[in-house]
Amino acid sequence: MINLNIYGWNDKLNQLKQESIHKSLYHGRIAIVHRTCYEVVSENGLFQCELTGNKMFGKPDFELPCVGDWVIFQPFDESKGIIVDLLPRERTLYRRKSGTVADKQTIASYVDKAFIVQSLDDNFNVRRAERFIFQIIEAKIKPILVFNKADLVFDKEGIMEATKHLVDQVPMLFTSIHLPHTIYQLRETIAEGETVVFVGSSGVGKSSLVNSLCDIPRLLTSEISSSTGKGKHTSTRREMVLMERSGVLIDTPGVREFGMAIEDAGSLAEILDISDYSESCRFKNCKHMDEPGCAVLEAINNNTLDRKVYESYLKLRKEAWHFSTSEHEKRKREKSFSKILEEVKKRKSNF
Repeated sequence: MINLNIYGWNDKLNQLKQESIHKSLYHGRIAIVHRTCYEVVSENGLFQCELTGNKMFGKPDFELPCVGDWVIFQPFDESKGIIVDLLPRERTLYRRKSGTVADKQTIASYVDKAFIVQSLDDNFNVRRAERFIFQIIEAKIKPILVFNKADLVFDKEGIMEATKHLVDQVPMLFTSIHLPHTIYQLRETIAEGETVVFVGSSGVGKSSLVNSLCDIPRLLTSEISSSTGKGKHTSTRREMVLMERSGVLIDTPGVREFGMAIEDAGSLAEILDISDYSESCRFKNCKHMDEPGCAVLEAINNNTLDRKVYESYLKLRKEAWHFSTSEHEKRKREKSFSKILEEVKKRKSNF
């Protein structure tokens, strides 16, 4: 018998299950997503599950079950089942799907903390970190910035200077699998029953960190590339791993680009530590572009606000606006198409 409380099951989830018409069936959490099936952890063990036809077809990909989702399923033998319901998601991390303007991809759900991993072998990029942080905070997930491979020679003062505008929003840790005390500090941030996700670029050492946290190898890792001197990309899927006497880890494949899937950029100024200036602007709806009496622009001219932070703010705000506008237009088209389908159905029923 598996205790699902250590996987995050709680009274609120139980109440949500009682509201389902399938409340008498088994429930569990998705640990791994394959192309056509899902590995679900339940009180009665691990089940290989598929979706019912009405759950599979006609839905956008981001509405299909993902790692971390809680589902209700009907078992049909000792290790197989059919997913019949998906409990409402909370704290779901998305990213904009590559090559699209408004489509989004689900990374994981029911996440408590997200570790943004950047390695100290020339991988550090504060602009990339800001992008992750904004998406994570908007999902009501706590971000933690992890600088990995801290056994290497690196400019710590330079990194702290580049991230000083984030320090009030995001805890920062320096880690290395070769420095056990740093792994211990990382482990201490994860409580039993919590779910944490590791995100970042390829080769930053996410899977190695997960293996170190679990004390035994759980995920595939690779050697350092002889041509680049960096870790090779190893994770090819999202996978949930249970830590002993602690929480649940979700490792994710490395991404070259992390496009934001945000519909409201209202909190961006606060996240990038610009809000203290923007509150002093002459106009409440100041866009901080060329308006008279803009305190943000004045702070840039006085060198009290980093111009690169300001430029990042403008870029991320524009990207969020494009996603929001495109998403709104897409919903309008889908709604219009649904009306047409309903009218066609009515006409057919009249004949």
